[in-house]
Amino acid sequence: MRDHDDDDDNCRQQPTVPLRLPAFYPHHGSSCWVGGCVWYLERRAVLESPHKFMHLFRNVNKQWITFQHFNFLRRMYVTQVNLILNQQVKPKPEPVASPFLEKMPSGEAKAERNEMRSLSSPSLSLSRKRSEKELIELESASIIESSVDVGKETEEEKQWKEMKLRLDDLPGILARLSKIKLTALVVSTTSAGFALAPGPFDWSCFLLASLGTGLASCAANSINQFFEVPFDSNMNRTKNRPLVRGQISPLLAVSFAACCAVPGVALLTWGVNPLTGALGIFNIFLYTCCYTPLKRMSIANTWVGAVVGAIPPVMGWTAATGSLDAGALLLGGILYSWQFPHFNALSWGLREDYSRGGYCMMSVTHPGLCRRVALRHCLALVGLCIAAPVLDVTTWAFPVVSLPINLYISYLGFRFYKDADRKSSRRLFFCSLWHLPLLLLLMLTCKRRPGREGDKVDAQS
Repeated sequence: MRDHDDDDDNCRQQPTVPLRLPAFYPHHGSSCWVGGCVWYLERRAVLESPHKFMHLFRNVNKQWITFQHFNFLRRMYVTQVNLILNQQVKPKPEPVASPFLEKMPSGEAKAERNEMRSLSSPSLSLSRKRSEKELIELESASIIESSVDVGKETEEEKQWKEMKLRLDDLPGILARLSKIKLTALVVSTTSAGFALAPGPFDWSCFLLASLGTGLASCAANSINQFFEVPFDSNMNRTKNRPLVRGQISPLLAVSFAACCAVPGVALLTWGVNPLTGALGIFNIFLYTCCYTPLKRMSIANTWVGAVVGAIPPVMGWTAATGSLDAGALLLGGILYSWQFPHFNALSWGLREDYSRGGYCMMSVTHPGLCRRVALRHCLALVGLCIAAPVLDVTTWAFPVVSLPINLYISYLGFRFYKDADRKSSRRLFFCSLWHLPLLLLLMLTCKRRPGREGDKVDAQS
């Protein structure tokens, strides 16, 4: 096909034809000249029409993208209107608003919906009340307004909000500050040590020892949380503690710790005996000044923490007898060994948290040692239970009745050592939760009675 420029040149090169009228034409004046001009213009228009048509087609091709965009906006508008009409036909309990109006004020949104509903389908097909330009402006305005609202919400979330302390929430906050569940475990082991000690059971001394030990534990836990606020905020397990969330001030936390430590140590020293009071002071110091900083320095913190947990039953024994006997050391040894499978299994599932918080734990830095130590102390519990009747703390029935639960926790410790996964660690941890109370209960059941030995001596004499 030839180009339209060639047609243009051919049109220009054609010779002009003189205007000759037929001989039979009746008039030869101005009317004849006008008729010839009209004929000439018609002939030239016919010759130049291909060139103009091609030029028009080229301009239409240039504007094709704009027409497609316009057509897309038209289809989107018609689709939205049909959706609103369908909602009118099938009303819902909570009509869905247009996505363009989600972030508009409620009054404007309602007015917009009522205006859209007032339109009927025939009128929409003939004439639209809102042009495509207005629709585009509405869409852009809603998007800008929604982005501004989202930006405001994110800024409000990032801003610090003042936490107002209410008196109704204070007991629960102080209970979490003092780690009330851990304190209850400490008091229970102290009570077990007091009950297993030889001699008569003094209720007043028992209550003072339990109350003093509980207050000392609350003070130590509160000081521990006070020191570890910047590290606890990085851990999922401790990020909701009261000091981390700002529910109470650090001054209130330290004041609460002082109010617990002073009367607690006073009760243990003057209400029970000085030896028990000295053990209470030493345990607070060991937990707050040795164990807490060691958690970020060395894995030796686990052994120091086990000593901290082994002292409460010793305090119960000294509260009843006033002296450190072999039985007190045996109880301390059982609690010392029990803490390794308990804590090592717990820390195995929290390795990511401890690493994020900057704590130096065996499960993070020495995973193999963590599993070996847990297994060793599971087996050590069997030997310590056999030593109980040798030291005249229990009868020989205790090693026999405690052997099944000790073998079971040893088996779980072995599975934890071999598998080294979360499932085995969780099974060992949950087993340790019921193993210790059951073991102490069996010790109390099989406790050696001093009166029976005296009866045997009298019978032999």
